[in-house]
Amino acid sequence: MANKTVLQETLEKVVGAERAGRLFQVLVIPQGLLAEAGDAISRAGIAQALNMMLFEDLLQRVPDAKRYADDCLRDGRKVMHDHGAVRTVLLQGMGALPAGEEAITRVLRPLGYALNGTYPLERLKMTGRSHAQAEYPEELAQFFISELHPEKFSAEFQAAATRVTATSRDPLTAGAKALLAELEEKRELSVEKAAKLLPVLASMFSRQHEEETLVDYKILLAESAEMAWISTEGNSFNHATDRVPDVDALAADQKALGRAMKATVETSQSGRVRQTAFLAARVQRRFREEDGSIVEQEVPGSFYEFITRLPLPVEEGKTGLDLSFDSSNAQAIFKMTAQGQK
Repeated sequence: MANKTVLQETLEKVVGAERAGRLFQVLVIPQGLLAEAGDAISRAGIAQALNMMLFEDLLQRVPDAKRYADDCLRDGRKVMHDHGAVRTVLLQGMGALPAGEEAITRVLRPLGYALNGTYPLERLKMTGRSHAQAEYPEELAQFFISELHPEKFSAEFQAAATRVTATSRDPLTAGAKALLAELEEKRELSVEKAAKLLPVLASMFSRQHEEETLVDYKILLAESAEMAWISTEGNSFNHATDRVPDVDALAADQKALGRAMKATVETSQSGRVRQTAFLAARVQRRFREEDGSIVEQEVPGSFYEFITRLPLPVEEGKTGLDLSFDSSNAQAIFKMTAQGQK
């Protein structure tokens, strides 16, 4: 780009010109953010930069997602990042980390995000909530944050969950908290301040606790594949999502390329939201044995999702895309990390 936008300038300060340039090539950017100029970047611009960094992180951890993004770059297609999903545990005593979704929503609020929907995930003993950005609800990726409820599991499970998460640290520094307070008040930050804040925000989307014992992992896995996943991956993006015009056609194309896809496409009760995904990547994670030695084991990592959203019904006086989620869809998609990719 000949004339750098304030978003590009900010992102380059954090990840460098080459990586920023690639992200601008592969991702759809809201036109309003491309028009921002000056020495300050809006809260929406900072939110977009964070989403771009988290999207890149997901690509590095999910090989099929990286291959798909490479295809998009080669073919001149852009990815419309619809939402990122994060799993949390609603448990007190998680070291220095706030319980449940507050670990994440405390930084989303200053970025202009607000609750957009609540979804009971009863089969998984979780609750999901979507958060949309005020200025760009359709164009800026939503966050789908789920909370697992340990009290709905056995006493043995609860004890293991407590042991695993008790070592959690809080990555949100005092300096970052001050910058978030300024952002909440002014709805913008200088490019220099935003560049200091963004790496801290990105670091919150990772595992904050130490390696658990293999015994505790197996206890958690026996009752909840989702809690077992949290124990190894923490608050990392569970998945990032590409909004596409026809998810069925895309799934067929990806299967034809030999990529491991979910067998079916999930359809919401309204019929307006359809989703599928690559199977989860397999990753090597370290565990402690009871004698203190370290062992490695292959476990499910993150995955990449595709979604098609249809417009809201005009006859009901509504406008825009259906930005909702569906509890049944979500619970089926969550099973991607229970199966993994063999």
